[in-house]
Amino acid sequence: MATGSDRLAGAGLVAFSTILFIYYTVWVICLPFIDSDHVIHSYFLPREYAVLLPLVAALILLLLMGIFVTYVMWKSRSPKKSQ
Repeated sequence: MATGSDRLAGAGLVAFSTILFIYYTVWVICLPFIDSDHVIHSYFLPREYAVLLPLVAALILLLLMGIFVTYVMWKSRSPKKSQ
């Protein structure tokens, strides 16, 4: 069973993910249809970052996954038998 702190951490992660999803969706899908001099544009980064940030996040994720797989394979290899 999950403790109170586990549930709080899970709820926090779900809330953070939901806010991030809504922010990115508005940024990428809705913002191009709003005039560039509207005040809402001041709450968002330039459009170039809409591609760069997910790309950098994906590269970091792949790097960390590669490091983890390499570490697990390195630790689990059996020593060679000498004859």
